Amino acid sequence: MRIEHLRQRLQSLGANPRHTQRVLRLWSQALPQGSGRRELTHFLPATLVAALPALTDELAGLARLQSQHPGDDGSARLLVALADGQTVESVLLPRDGLCVSTQVGCAVGCVFCMTGQGGLIRQVGSAEIVAQVALARTLRPVKKVVFMGMGEPAHNLDNVMEAMDLLGTVGNIGHKQLVFSTVGDPRVFEALPLARVKPALALSLHTTKAELREQLLPRAPRMTPDELVDAGERYARATGYPIQYQWTLLAGINDGDDEIEGLVRLLHGKYAILNMIPYNTVDDLPYRRPSWEEAADMARRLHRRGILTKLRQSAGQDVEGGCGQLRARAEKPGRRIVPIQPAPLNAASAAVTSS
Repeated sequence: MRIEHLRQRLQSLGANPRHTQRVLRLWSQALPQGSGRRELTHFLPATLVAALPALTDELAGLARLQSQHPGDDGSARLLVALADGQTVESVLLPRDGLCVSTQVGCAVGCVFCMTGQGGLIRQVGSAEIVAQVALARTLRPVKKVVFMGMGEPAHNLDNVMEAMDLLGTVGNIGHKQLVFSTVGDPRVFEALPLARVKPALALSLHTTKAELREQLLPRAPRMTPDELVDAGERYARATGYPIQYQWTLLAGINDGDDEIEGLVRLLHGKYAILNMIPYNTVDDLPYRRPSWEEAADMARRLHRRGILTKLRQSAGQDVEGGCGQLRARAEKPGRRIVPIQPAPLNAASAAVTSS
């Protein structure tokens, strides 16, 4: 279901724009439709009042909690069942954040990502995206939404932008607290600056080498690292939000001195933050993470060269690891997930946080 379809249904039930906004506001904030001191019959059309119980049940059915996996860091991975029986993952993050999925599966096929191994199954509708937020808000407050779960948001751009528009208005999420994560697509840099709700932008970089990036992200749009950073810098300066460059650390692949030099060349002086996340090992894939000490050393060296670098531990790694792994384990219960075990970081030159 798309939000626009929901608006049309509400209009057919006699709702004017103010009535529609009220229904969408209460739903997206996980509040009862009967909230408030006035009786519904005093200000809503009778046809809409009569239809609200069934509509409320239908909206709740867009995203139902199938299982919840709390982590030691305050996060919780949620396996969410959609109305057609497909499942996606959402992650409750520390400090009132939520990571949502925009597709069932993914077509980009990042070679180190579990979600991409099965390809794209279907798009997630804009109402299903908001429904993940509404579901999460029944469990805890949500003040930040990051589009970093299963799927590539740029490949579902209309639905994602429609969901962001609702969340950034009646959904009570600040624009800077909406984070659009993408491998990079020219359409993103055309559409987002024109939107009413302009999110912060996270760009999956992973390497400074164009040829290696094509190998790691085989079906991503052919934007070179230089082109990606140039487009990101224009968006950052236009919106006043720094770009978050995502870098999954793969031992022996993108953690060498040559990548440090490449990052200094690309990002020095840019309005940017580099988020480095050590890879979460999966038995089925031939990649491994560097040690925490090696990752911390790389982050320190970049920081000393003037690159604002944050070494992050992906939230909830002790409960099913990275995106797609919880869903994969639900489908194949024998699959083993190996979580990262970080060592303490003594130097203060690199920030260590949970994403």
